[in-house]
Amino acid sequence: MLLVVPSEPGASGGVPPETVVAGLPLLKRIVLAGARAGFAEIRVHKVLAVAEDLLAGTPAALLTPDEPDAPRARRRIVIVPANVVPQPGWLRRLRCGELRADTAYADASLTVVIETADPGRVLAAAARARSAGELLGELRGGVADPPAALEATGRFVLTTGADVAAAERWLLRGLVKQSEGFLSRHFERRISLALTRRLVRTRLTPDAMTLVSLAIGLAGAPFFLSPSPAFQLTGALLFLAHSILDGCDGEIARLKFQESRRGAILDFWGDNLVHVAVFGSIAIGWSLAAGTGWPLLLGAVTIASALGSAVCVFKRTMLDLVPGAGAGMTDRLAEAMAHRDFIYLVVLLAAVGRADWFLILASAGTPIFLLLLLWVGPPRRAA
Repeated sequence: MLLVVPSEPGASGGVPPETVVAGLPLLKRIVLAGARAGFAEIRVHKVLAVAEDLLAGTPAALLTPDEPDAPRARRRIVIVPANVVPQPGWLRRLRCGELRADTAYADASLTVVIETADPGRVLAAAARARSAGELLGELRGGVADPPAALEATGRFVLTTGADVAAAERWLLRGLVKQSEGFLSRHFERRISLALTRRLVRTRLTPDAMTLVSLAIGLAGAPFFLSPSPAFQLTGALLFLAHSILDGCDGEIARLKFQESRRGAILDFWGDNLVHVAVFGSIAIGWSLAAGTGWPLLLGAVTIASALGSAVCVFKRTMLDLVPGAGAGMTDRLAEAMAHRDFIYLVVLLAAVGRADWFLILASAGTPIFLLLLLWVGPPRRAA
């Protein structure tokens, strides 16, 4: 169970629960993070009832003095003050980590985790307490140093309204995956995160952002039909803009807890549609400029291999499948090859009107990538 309780009076007097942090009211962000972390029961202290409408559409309920008696069964209870911005992964570790029974673990933010055989006592104390500190005082019986799961990197504590900007930057940094390509991580992400920080305050949905990105990518493809460096560079820059904006949809979805299977599929195949359009346009443009048909063969090989690879990746990541016995180092190599840093090579070659050189490389690289994915072994249904 997750309990959200008032913070200390002097800790968040300027940070009411309706304060918007990265597009969501603070209280709602805490509750949705808890739901994403797997908490089946979420209670919000009655003192926060002024913001009861913020709980609409969430699985949370108010904790009141007449809370029904909890069954006398051992239960993990995580208590989070209302001025703590949590990461779902941090809450998940609090929910699942090993703890000594009947011991309250508390960190500097007054987040408390307790494994107890008498949850009713904890709920009653939480309903009576006026702040997280007062509740911790009632629970003290065996207070221990925080376990590893309570590390400070998993949450951000707001003390005044001026901390909101820093909290948003902290949330945005948490969206960057270390597995991304070097240029993508250090260039594209800087731009996409700056855009996302502004877009997340609007009503723009992740799916709408995906469609905007898709339209820009498809608009850039026809520019590769021309041998002109100016046209090719324009197409390449639109291709790069597509790649940057393609990161915004996922960032918005994760920040606002709007991830969906439909959105993931739309994003995945929209991205691959842009790749097919760009590769096809380069092949057609080269064929027209050279007056021969063999560049079309290179384009066909590239497109077929790219789509084959997309199907393999789709089965592994979208259909709840896991790799076969050949996974491991090969999967990591395949992941490295899937990085989109190749777009910067397209930009460089297009600047001198030689986007066709990229097609030569792609016609060799995409079949290798496909064979590598097939070598890993067929995926199997996850348990």
